Amino acid sequence: MKIATIVVRVLIGLLLLFASITFFLKLAPEPEATGNFKAFNMGLVASTYLLPLAKTIELFCGIAFVTGRFVTLANILILPITINILFINFFLAPEGLPIAILLFAANLFLIYRYWDNYRSLFRP
Repeated sequence: MKIATIVVRVLIGLLLLFASITFFLKLAPEPEATGNFKAFNMGLVASTYLLPLAKTIELFCGIAFVTGRFVTLANILILPITINILFINFFLAPEGLPIAILLFAANLFLIYRYWDNYRSLFRP
């Protein structure tokens, strides 16, 4: 199970690093959005801070996952972002749903594997 944890942790870290570095360095063209997803994306871009904030968190969490340091903190920080990625893909852009489900499941798996570190948060 330890090997599976390392593999999942590194893969999710590499995915997050790829997504954030691609965003900041503009290595790939923006995918063409249509319909409600286009309106939603325009709102994110118009906010001027939300997308860079999310991508910065993805960058730091990706580094944490790949290096294996501060994984407990990275799991907590990235969870709301993975939930939003899942819901955005579920409701607005279903073509990205398989990757979103895998990302969310990997995040839940890492939370499960590091559960002893979170146990004290749920004690009264």
